[in-house]
Amino acid sequence: MAKRPAGAADLREACLREALAVIERSGVESLSLREVARGLGVSHQAPYKHFASRDHLLAGVVRRIYDGFARHLDDRPRHDDPYEDLGSIGEAYLSYARAHPLQYRLMFATPLPDPTAHPAMMASARHAFAILNEAIDRVHGRPEPTSPAGRAVPLDALFVWATVHGLASIMQSSAMGTLALPASVHAAVQPHAMGRLHAAMTAPLPPEEGR
Repeated sequence: MAKRPAGAADLREACLREALAVIERSGVESLSLREVARGLGVSHQAPYKHFASRDHLLAGVVRRIYDGFARHLDDRPRHDDPYEDLGSIGEAYLSYARAHPLQYRLMFATPLPDPTAHPAMMASARHAFAILNEAIDRVHGRPEPTSPAGRAVPLDALFVWATVHGLASIMQSSAMGTLALPASVHAAVQPHAMGRLHAAMTAPLPPEEGR
């Protein structure tokens, strides 16, 4: 049993930690305020002082994870060259997914609480995406938003995110083993993918036809 929290601030913090522990032990479907209270050794009503519902508790957990993810991206090795810096973000993204698989799945593979009801959670999610968007803006030389390059910034951010996210998800899953690929492919897939991503980002922008 977890140590009983001493005060109100301690209780809120303890609820968030215990909620993540419940998810890790039994899956997100098992998360409830009652289960968190049981794990903390407090009354069933105690968590309601800080979280109005299970969704509010889950939103608090996910918000904290997004904040930690953003800090991890911010703490990456920085480079003056914008292409190298973008590559550093990609490497940081992949290293976070490897080091924190549960948190990664909660951010990107779990049905989240209603975004309109939990704006703080969504603000944290958007902050993490803004780090990538800023790096893409640097790659394009900080263009005017209405210019062709400026209009490409959010599109390229989504392209980079989709590529790195797809790679992280495949590397987390059993797909690599299922395909019976040799160890040399396992070792080469990340640098190969990052190299191809770099090549795509240094290529000229495609025509805007259809946008």
